[in-house]
Amino acid sequence: MTVVAQRDRLLWAAWYHPAAMIRVLAPVSLALALVAAAVLWAQEPPPPLLPPQAPSGPTPMPAVLRNYTPVTESRLKNPDDGDWMMNRRTYDGWGYSPLTQITAANVARLKPVWSFSTGAINGHEAAPIVHDGVMFVATPGSQVIAIEAATGTVLWRYRRPLGPEVINRHPTTRGVGLLGDKVFLAASDAVLMALDVRTGRTVWSTTVADNRAGHYMSLAPLVANGKVLVGTSGGELGIRGFIAAYDPDTGNELWRTYTVPAPGEPGSETWPRGGEQWKTGGGSVWVAGNYDPETNLAYWGTGNGGPWIGDQRPGDNLYTSSTIAVDVTTGRIKGHFQYTPNESFDWDEVSPPILVDFQRNGQTVKGLIDVARNGYLWFLERGTGPIKFVQGVPHVRQTVFRSLDPVTGRPDLDPAHKPGTGKVAEFCPSHWGGKNWPPIAYSPQTRLVYVPANENLCASMEGLPVKYSPGSAFTGARNVMSIVPGTDHIGEVQAWNVDTGARVWTHTFAKSSNWGPLLATGGGLVFGGGTSDRMFRAFDARTGKVVWEYPTTSGVIGQPSSFVLNGRQYVAVQSGWGIDARGMQNRLNAIRPGEFPEVPEGGAVWVFALGD
Repeated sequence: MTVVAQRDRLLWAAWYHPAAMIRVLAPVSLALALVAAAVLWAQEPPPPLLPPQAPSGPTPMPAVLRNYTPVTESRLKNPDDGDWMMNRRTYDGWGYSPLTQITAANVARLKPVWSFSTGAINGHEAAPIVHDGVMFVATPGSQVIAIEAATGTVLWRYRRPLGPEVINRHPTTRGVGLLGDKVFLAASDAVLMALDVRTGRTVWSTTVADNRAGHYMSLAPLVANGKVLVGTSGGELGIRGFIAAYDPDTGNELWRTYTVPAPGEPGSETWPRGGEQWKTGGGSVWVAGNYDPETNLAYWGTGNGGPWIGDQRPGDNLYTSSTIAVDVTTGRIKGHFQYTPNESFDWDEVSPPILVDFQRNGQTVKGLIDVARNGYLWFLERGTGPIKFVQGVPHVRQTVFRSLDPVTGRPDLDPAHKPGTGKVAEFCPSHWGGKNWPPIAYSPQTRLVYVPANENLCASMEGLPVKYSPGSAFTGARNVMSIVPGTDHIGEVQAWNVDTGARVWTHTFAKSSNWGPLLATGGGLVFGGGTSDRMFRAFDARTGKVVWEYPTTSGVIGQPSSFVLNGRQYVAVQSGWGIDARGMQNRLNAIRPGEFPEVPEGGAVWVFALGD
């Protein structure tokens, strides 16, 4: 370095960062540094750069935030084709974008436009939410980032402080809700928050439940009929599940409905008479429900019972492992369908059914379709209340159900495959289920539902005596996962025709499970990740052929979305492995060492568009 360069460096430090002079002149002593600075200062004018000026007013707000249009209820019911304002885009839960710019014919030209590291690890499961050019991303750690969707520029960031004492067995955040000029976050410590859409500052916050007792939240809030609806996770800790509604302007609670009824309430007769099992009965809420504006009913999936083994809580145990139809105005449960009475396999049925009208026997059925953790694909009928059974078909290997009642759909369980306290039983699918929480997608073009599934996995489970202690594990079971001998794959993407109930195609993954939520598009494509090779893929929606794939920095277990800016279609997804996908990967690698290696973690948002 020349003498002049040394001088300029010193002057810059003295002018802008006096404390930095020590680092600039090290190992020169502080006294010599001050003398040298004084001499140079007397001999030379200040450097040409001016010191930073204190702003005369607030930092100018970026134009994309100034021009942001508040989200109305009518927009949520009928979103523009280019917007993606909730996790599955529409209240029916289809996960379908009508955009047609990206097709099977040109998807090979799909390129990354920008990517952005979220600064968080563990499972990134939320969809990038986009409205008026602003993207809202929720990540583990109860973080929300507002990003300019066209450029990847951060507009603001909110992180909720979570101390080490916070109970959070599944540290993820599955999305945010929008209404007006607010962003709603269900924080991990069971606190519901409203953030200002333009600044990220907290407008209000309200405690939903006691985190110390085991309640935490992982879902995206459902905004419907002028209310913000949430529920808490924690059935594995002995909570009593519920759904609650809040005023979006004030955060005041409007109603609360428990998924496990108290004595005397409808459904309480399905719990032990005179017992207190209902107080710790589970029925967690893990994923936001889907909503029918015509009937004002929201359809929610509920978790399994607590503890896991049903002989410790004799009875059907409503409303665990069920879909419930909840009146959004009152919170009243107006209908239900229970997939596994007295559930004893850790088969939460937390995914809400999608609302699809399908054909049966020449008639149109106002339908609900649920691809369940218990290994069955369920076709149901919705109405103004009761949920009726139409059809149930196994979508993976299932060894527990001997048959379904043709009228009610109630399964006949083989007792040899049902675990008990002190009794080991083997069953398929495994306790992770044939399909876990990742949502299916539906295309009205193809009339197909697309399913991220895991096949050829089974488990053995034994029940153990367990006592309830607030905030402590309340499973009362131990389990071992296994791979069906001779199998050639585990992960699958399946396509089923909603009008025939028949499988149309299956794509298999020889060396990976599949934990990838799916997106269907009007361009005849299905997007999804979910595999340990870090790929984000596009499938031909009609044939299942892989027509494009791109390696991200981690495994993709986020929910994809698609949107339009200035006439250009984009596809966005979060990459970030963790949670149950990582847990299953570890189990698989223990069974077959080296075949299912560790997947790198670290979250990032990826945005793609067609290149030249």
